[in-house]
Amino acid sequence: MLKLALGPIQYYWPRDVVFEFYEAIAATAVDIVYLGETVCSRRHELRLADWLAIAERLDAAGKQVVLSTQALIESGSDLTTLRKITDNGRFAVEANDMGAVHCLGNQVQFVAGPHLNVYNPSTLELMAKFGAGRWVMPLEMGRAGLALMQQDRPAGMETEVFAYGRMPLAFSARCFTARRRNLSKDNCQFSCLDYPDGLLMQTRESQPFLILNGTQTQSSLVYNLLGDMAEIQALGVDVVRISPQSRHTEHIIDLFDGVRIGETSTTDALQRMPDWMPAEACNGYWNGKPGLEYSVRSTL
Repeated sequence: MLKLALGPIQYYWPRDVVFEFYEAIAATAVDIVYLGETVCSRRHELRLADWLAIAERLDAAGKQVVLSTQALIESGSDLTTLRKITDNGRFAVEANDMGAVHCLGNQVQFVAGPHLNVYNPSTLELMAKFGAGRWVMPLEMGRAGLALMQQDRPAGMETEVFAYGRMPLAFSARCFTARRRNLSKDNCQFSCLDYPDGLLMQTRESQPFLILNGTQTQSSLVYNLLGDMAEIQALGVDVVRISPQSRHTEHIIDLFDGVRIGETSTTDALQRMPDWMPAEACNGYWNGKPGLEYSVRSTL
């Protein structure tokens, strides 16, 4: 059966909020939970020991836990943290940059994260040789590209698709949230804590454009492939990923699970979903179109 995964929290939330969030997630239908800071090393509300404590609780609740590494390594301390994660010896790891891949290579099976830019079968074969057991499709790849990748994917390699959430589009050495407040990155005053779902940036016509999330830029619209679940399953995808949001994540999980197991029709789920979303939906990349477009091919 298609598995549900909950991706790492992309935002900066207070420590108590994070612990409460994962207490609730332990009771949901997700099969896999990714944990850790992937965006900015200045986010210190939780240390690695805290993430490991959460991982143990989720493991006891029957979830498969994966520790995610930072997408942009900028300092010696970042590298030290990376090595501690890759050497944890207990939980699987999602590698989000090639440094993590080389730390993990041929030592332990890992997940090739969405930021590794695996766009062709040769690169996927290389990840398999390093020891990847699952890869996450890049967000800009559509169903046509995925179909080609599925034809040639290495034996034993699982495929995961980012199916819901604001899309992480780019990373920078600069902190955009701090610059919005005329602060330097080293003196950001942890501004991201004030924006639990990121900071909306609009066009001059007051149209939603992007989300500023510290050093990360996201889509303002919410990538949503719930209406494409039948096609995703037909392509032989093993896992679909839901990205956490500050409110209603459990409801989103329930809708995906209901469609996955056939208890909820896709039409009914799509009608209920806007009540739980922080913004309107998009799925243009999946259909080979501009990312902000949205269309549902067929619903049941």
